[in-house]
Amino acid sequence: MRTYPLLISSPDGDLFRGNAQMLILRGTEGDLAVMAGHAPFVTGVVRGKCAVVTENGERKNGIIEEGILTVDKDQTTVLTSGLVWE
Repeated sequence: MRTYPLLISSPDGDLFRGNAQMLILRGTEGDLAVMAGHAPFVTGVVRGKCAVVTENGERKNGIIEEGILTVDKDQTTVLTSGLVWE
């Protein structure tokens, strides 16, 4: 499966930085999944479950706080007030 650069960052520092196959979380318009080649967009992130499928297929689950998600052709970035990995 194709991967893309993903950065999840908070005021306390980077919470994830690496290549991902998929990011799953809840935006202001509902649940969404971002995969390589996704159309560029920006949306708010609401508190809820979050999952990252890493480049080796490992799934990391957590609870993410509110923030903003930016998807562009070079990188996907989540700026959040917090994320606790399970």
